Amino acid sequence: MILVNQGAQEAKVRDVLDAANSLGVPIKRVDGKELDALAHGSTHGGVLAICSAKPRTTPEQLMELLNKCAQPPLLLLIEGIEDARNLGFTLRSAEALGAAAVLIKKHLWDFDPIELARPASGAFERLPLVQLEDPGLLHSLRRRGMRLLGCVAGVKRNIYQAELTEAVILAIGGEKRGLSAAVRALCDGLVTIPTVASAASLPLSHAAAVVLAEARRQRLAQPPTVESDVEK
Repeated sequence: MILVNQGAQEAKVRDVLDAANSLGVPIKRVDGKELDALAHGSTHGGVLAICSAKPRTTPEQLMELLNKCAQPPLLLLIEGIEDARNLGFTLRSAEALGAAAVLIKKHLWDFDPIELARPASGAFERLPLVQLEDPGLLHSLRRRGMRLLGCVAGVKRNIYQAELTEAVILAIGGEKRGLSAAVRALCDGLVTIPTVASAASLPLSHAAAVVLAEARRQRLAQPPTVESDVEK
């Protein structure tokens, strides 16, 4: 259901109303105080949607999605993120830079969806999110031809020397602990983001944007000119 402030100017909400009508979503006019009470913050713009929680993408649905990809799929696996807003920014970058889906470790799934959705700017609703409960899914993805590359500090091979145009899963850990030993053990290779010597590690959301942007750059380049091997 869509709730609209009774005092909202018709022209400003027309696109929302038209979309709701076309999809058969009920619309209800309510007092502004009711919206204020329901909203997470006061910047709702006079429109709220009442909806159920976003369903998780199942491993089976992910495989179907990958089978339909016209180009070698790009996936992002994230670990160790502790802030819903940073997760939202990461999803926003992942969608903008061509990730087909994001794999999220099970213990990271309990974020406030509103705090996550706002910085994601729509990516949270659109991008397939898959809960990673055990290594089984990663094994299945590797069997179908996807390489798992871990982004860590201190290895010799950097992201600009790695082949990222193929079907690949980019695994990135949080700034406190990095990638877990369990994920590292499954990686086909390890790469790093080259930074100046005195700099601290990047936040996960920034690191994800940098690595995904390089994958996007390579995929747009004709022909690829990077090396095909990465350091194990």
